Amino acid sequence: MTLPDPDILHPIPDAPRLVQLRPLIAAQDQVTNVSAGRFSYYDDPEHATDFLARNVLYNFGISGARLEIGSFCAIATGARFVMPDAMHAMSGVSTFPFAILGGAFAAALDLDAYPFPRMGDTVVGHDVWIGMEALVMPGVRIGHGAVVAARAVVTQDVPDYAVVAGNPARVVRRRFDEAEAARLVALGWWDWPLERIAAAVPLLVQGGVAELERFAAG
Repeated sequence: MTLPDPDILHPIPDAPRLVQLRPLIAAQDQVTNVSAGRFSYYDDPEHATDFLARNVLYNFGISGARLEIGSFCAIATGARFVMPDAMHAMSGVSTFPFAILGGAFAAALDLDAYPFPRMGDTVVGHDVWIGMEALVMPGVRIGHGAVVAARAVVTQDVPDYAVVAGNPARVVRRRFDEAEAARLVALGWWDWPLERIAAAVPLLVQGGVAELERFAAG
């Protein structure tokens, strides 16, 4: 049986609304601070191939921060990631970025001197499902196996295998408790060879942690 190819842009025939992010990112050279793992996809009926322009916002390269998306992630229509370059300085009286207008404003205080918040990289773990029109703010980590509900606004880190919803997003339940989540992360099935993952699909979809551990042990 043929294994799926993680480097085909449109993995489902006659379904252009679904794109795999790894080949989409590899096909361009303008954006160098965004990465995605195997089989992670974005679904959009109108703008699927515009993910980097429409869904990764304020990515001007000033902060040096990265957006890293793991493998086997499913990202629904309209989900967006705000990069740290969107942030404004808040330690003074005004939050306005005067220097971007140039002229005397820029001469008075260069943009490099503004005390912009340093948010760091945004990291999406493996096997994450991000719902429609969710908004992921700069510098957060979404843990492995997490689920982000539609229109959630993620402003802080999401634990492994947690389900978050709301604005700001809060944990509404755990898919697996902390101990089970740690065991799943230790298994790291997303890094297995594709043949092994294919054999494990029934357990991944229908099984439990102990069953997957027994499979991994051979």
